[in-house]
Amino acid sequence: MTKRIEEGAIRFNTDSSKMEVWIGDKWMQVSVNSPNLDGGARGFAAGGAASGYSATIDFYTIPTAGNAQDFGDLTIAHGNGVAGFASKTRGVAAGGFSPIAHYNTIDFITMSSTGDGIDFGDLTSNREGPMGLSNATRGIAASGWSRGGPGLAQTTIDYVTIASAGNALDYGDMAAGSNYGAGAASPTRGILLGGNNESPLAGMKSRIEFITIPTLGNGQDFGDLSQNHFFNINAASNSIRALAWGGTYPDTSTGTNIIEFITIATRGNGVDFGDTTRAVNSAQATASSTRSVCYGGNGGGDNIVEYVNIMTQGNAIDFGDTLSGGKYSGAGFSNGHGGL
Repeated sequence: MTKRIEEGAIRFNTDSSKMEVWIGDKWMQVSVNSPNLDGGARGFAAGGAASGYSATIDFYTIPTAGNAQDFGDLTIAHGNGVAGFASKTRGVAAGGFSPIAHYNTIDFITMSSTGDGIDFGDLTSNREGPMGLSNATRGIAASGWSRGGPGLAQTTIDYVTIASAGNALDYGDMAAGSNYGAGAASPTRGILLGGNNESPLAGMKSRIEFITIPTLGNGQDFGDLSQNHFFNINAASNSIRALAWGGTYPDTSTGTNIIEFITIATRGNGVDFGDTTRAVNSAQATASSTRSVCYGGNGGGDNIVEYVNIMTQGNAIDFGDTLSGGKYSGAGFSNGHGGL
């Protein structure tokens, strides 16, 4: 009996030395190379909060450890719970909140230069804590929560075409709503990890869902994170692995130092990767094809930046310092390996 191959599965073809993805009924080559793949890969932390709600955009060069630098400012102080995603040239920040409002605002920047954010359009609804991911062409902002509503996180999944400014469109729905979870992706598959499905914190969950990014539809079950500690989680990926950094334990509301990984093409549960240098939640994670960086976090409590090599399990290593004090809960995105 022939084993069924899941849509979006990825393999490395040793004959051609190329990555391939299963689409429809055949393996197709996928290029993960771009001018930004190695030396030019920039990571960004946009919006969020530090000493107050922030419009600042910080950046750093992922392959080179060092301190962050100033890039510019978003059009508004998006505040907490901002979704981030990118193509190889354009970075996008969506949603968020401040004490006076929830936002549906979407901003974008051109990542190769420096400068301020530009209006892109609007999400389908105002919300904080949506999960952001992209396949470098289509950007996804999934779920999130609006204060003053019924208390449950939305199940809505929005999408935009990153190269074309405009309002978000309906993609489908998650099986279970979540806010302050995290997103990661391969060229075809989006991963939605953890979060909280109601307010207050009683709804924390370890669930992982996935979508096939080029095809509109609803989230499907992927597996579970190893522990129920992934509210205020952050995540990043290369084309093969997604890493889940830190998060919050539901019983104490404190951060954890756990790093987990999943293989994006294969449904299953999270696997231990290593530990962060300190307990961390609400950070901003980014990645190149080889390295993932965890930036700030902990409610403004520290300015630590750390990294791991994605394909080598082990503990995080010091990278440098944040620019905006202890920036947390902003949008993390990069132009590494085509913006995935």
